[in-house]
Amino acid sequence: MSDMSTEHTAREVRFRGGGFAPKPRRFAGLAVFVVLIVLAEWGTRSGWITALTLPRPSDVLATFGELWQSGLLFKHLVPSLTRLAVGAAIGASLGIVVGVMIGLFSYVRAGLIPLVAAIFPIPKIALLPLFVIWFGIDEASKYALIAFGTFTPTVVATYGAVDNVDRSLIRMGQSFGLSWFSIVRKIVLPGAMPGILSGLRISLLIAIILLVAAEMLGAEYGIGAYILEAGSLYDLDRLFAGVAILSVLGVALSMAIGQIEKRLLGWRS
Repeated sequence: MSDMSTEHTAREVRFRGGGFAPKPRRFAGLAVFVVLIVLAEWGTRSGWITALTLPRPSDVLATFGELWQSGLLFKHLVPSLTRLAVGAAIGASLGIVVGVMIGLFSYVRAGLIPLVAAIFPIPKIALLPLFVIWFGIDEASKYALIAFGTFTPTVVATYGAVDNVDRSLIRMGQSFGLSWFSIVRKIVLPGAMPGILSGLRISLLIAIILLVAAEMLGAEYGIGAYILEAGSLYDLDRLFAGVAILSVLGVALSMAIGQIEKRLLGWRS
């Protein structure tokens, strides 16, 4: 009887909260892309999908090869990445700072939340002519548009994340005698980081959209200029090649944010 009780108590108990933790499925996303590409290739070759509607994925891949060999890929990609990096870095960094200040200081919240609420619904693409008037048609207007479009969603996500930090943790820090700065650094910012990174993921995808819009106006090189030129010539192979580049860029940015989340939010697992 004692042996049976010992064996029963030594049995490992499964962590019941683990069912809500997402498990990594490395090849599921890749499989979806492969299936869609295979279906598109089969549909275009069999005639089920006309060439005027969708080009063959194999032809788009051949266009990628031509872009690579001619060097045009990097001529268009490097300016786009530079504009995206500069504009998004300015907008996201300012957005995080302002969002944290709104979340922490009542006077800043009272003064800036109405302003952010008024600016946020404005279509940023509609302001492109205004930015061209203010900053000129060169790079400054493109940086400003991307930064402005990244700024507002980052602010909203950041101060919302700060607001959602568990107040019992803050009270616990106060009961242990932590200073205001220590509470912000050790409790508020780590607790708000999941929401901040989630908002940053959305902001960067918005930045890609604004990048294309900015490059369609007064840019000689860039993915947006490449897509505009291909669309004006109704060259679907080049058009879809440019769209595919943007899709890969979006996936790469999403994966980069995912890696940052793993490093900064490992304590959640």
